[in-house]
Amino acid sequence: MKTPLKAAIATAVVLIVVFVAALIYILVNRDVPSSADGDATPPPVVQESSHILDEGGDGAPIVVEFLDFECEACGAFYPIVEDLRKQYSGQITYVVRYFPLPGHSNSTNAAVAAESAAQQGRFEDMYHRLFETQAEWGEAQDSRADMFRTFAEELGLDMAAYDAAVADPATAERVALDFDDGRALGVASTPTFFIDGEMLELQEWGDLEAAIETAVNGGS
Repeated sequence: MKTPLKAAIATAVVLIVVFVAALIYILVNRDVPSSADGDATPPPVVQESSHILDEGGDGAPIVVEFLDFECEACGAFYPIVEDLRKQYSGQITYVVRYFPLPGHSNSTNAAVAAESAAQQGRFEDMYHRLFETQAEWGEAQDSRADMFRTFAEELGLDMAAYDAAVADPATAERVALDFDDGRALGVASTPTFFIDGEMLELQEWGDLEAAIETAVNGGS
C-alpha cells in the first residue's frame, strides 16, 4: 500500500475516533430532565382524583399511602392499615394512591384493575381482593391481567365497562399521575405514608400507629 493512501486512511480513522469521542461526551454531559425540580412547586399529596377510603371530616388528620399492590411490604402492612382504619374510624381521612414499582411485573396491571373498578365505584372492593390474593399472583413474571379480570367478574362488575376501562389509555394515565406525583414528592419505595402532607420515616411496625395517634391528639 502506498504511503499517501496509508496516511489518508490513518487520518480518516483518527477523525472517526475523534467524532465518536465527541458524540459520547455530548451525550454523557447533556442536561437530563430531573424527576423533581428543586425550584418547582411540589404536587399536592392528595389530588381531586385520589381514592378516599375513610372520611374523617373537617380538621381530621389526612393519612395518605402510596402503595404497590404487588409489593410484599405493602402486603405486610395491609392488615395493620386495616386495623388502624377501624381503630381510628371517623377520626382520620385515609387516602390511597398508586405507586407501581417498575421491578414488579404486575404492579401496573393491578393498579389498572383497581382504577377500572373505581370507575364503577368499587375501588375498595378491588383493593381488598388484590391484597388478599397477593400470594397467588405476586412476583409472577407473566401477565396476571386475566386473573384480575376474574376478580372483577366475581365482584359483579359490568364487564364490558371494565374491559373498556382497562383498554382506555386514560386509565393508565390516571395510575401514572399518582406515580409521577409520588416521585415529585420524594417517594422511592412502598409503602410510603404521609400525614397532613409530611412524609413519615418508619423504623418500627408501630411507628405508623404512633404517628396517627399523635396527629389525632393534635400533635401532642
